Amino acid sequence: MTQITAGEVKTLREKTGAGMMDCKKALQESDGDMEAAVDWLRTKGLAAAQKKAGRVAADGLIALCAADATGSLVEVNSETDFVARNDKFQAFAETVAGLVAAAGGDVEALKGAEYPGAGHSVAEELTQLIATIGENLQLRRAACVTAENGVVGSYMHGAAASGLGRIGVLVAVSSTAGDKAALEALAKQLAMHIAASAPQSVSVEALDPETVARERAVLTEQARESGRPENIIEKMVEGRLRKFYEDSVLLEQTWVHDGESRVAKVLQEAEKSLGAPVSVTEFVRFALGEGIDRSEDEG
Repeated sequence: MTQITAGEVKTLREKTGAGMMDCKKALQESDGDMEAAVDWLRTKGLAAAQKKAGRVAADGLIALCAADATGSLVEVNSETDFVARNDKFQAFAETVAGLVAAAGGDVEALKGAEYPGAGHSVAEELTQLIATIGENLQLRRAACVTAENGVVGSYMHGAAASGLGRIGVLVAVSSTAGDKAALEALAKQLAMHIAASAPQSVSVEALDPETVARERAVLTEQARESGRPENIIEKMVEGRLRKFYEDSVLLEQTWVHDGESRVAKVLQEAEKSLGAPVSVTEFVRFALGEGIDRSEDEG
């Protein structure tokens, strides 16, 4: 049998986008002939992934995996909503969500992780799925949330199946309260609120300073167009910044469940009923396809 080198396998993989083991087998079946190996992969439908890689994948699924004090989110994109309803695609997204925590929420580490029961990596499983389904698929991003003292609440909006949908939220709620069921119920409500209101940070202090600086600059220029004195402009800007915080900061937002209370007030009331401090330490919100340019030519 012809000896196949790792370099030859790598070259074939770069030419075709096929999985490492498939490339090795193709070279073995073709006695090391690179072009014959490409043709072998094409006949097996395994060289199709590369041709599809340039097409925009902005649909797909958000997958969520949460248990007690840890939760994970992953976004797997497809070109069409039709594929998002495919059983194999859904199974892949669900399985990968279960691997996110071990990969520390790092997408590259996740791609290199072993796909359960397959004998190859997540990236190679995705390549095979592309060949099977016939669309460009992308493992776009992943994240983990952990509550060291408390619970992680989760919510999936637009669910296509359990733990799969279009907007996924994880929120870590810290508390030493003994009533865990009540804490979990609060965390669930917070996750639903975050899904609806899309805050940028937990608190004003946690907002990105550059974001605040840009907002302040825009508001200042807008206020100056009124022709008011500088001391009045400063007050106008501060008032408008408060409105920005009410829109962008979780603790400053109006609680969607009653349309009146601030979230900070809801947490204060929860502390009274639970008999222990309650705080939101972090959250993650993934909305399917956000930030992807859908106008790109899909070829």
